[in-house]
Amino acid sequence: MSDSEYWFCLTHRTVEGEDGCRNADRLGPYASAEEAGRALEKVEERNEAWDNDPAWNDDAPAPGDGPVEPSPDR
Repeated sequence: MSDSEYWFCLTHRTVEGEDGCRNADRLGPYASAEEAGRALEKVEERNEAWDNDPAWNDDAPAPGDGPVEPSPDR
């Protein structure tokens, strides 16, 4: 790994270098400390985009989820 990788530590809410907390507690790596500092903001932006993505609308019926027609032999 290079010296130019940074992570955002979810435990300490700080930007860390390679020798920070364990990866399970961090987001990254990011190319700059500034980018790592925006990690939670980026997560929020992505969550908002996914929540409003019509391709992932859990409330809408999926293709083929229409009412089931009984078979003619029943």
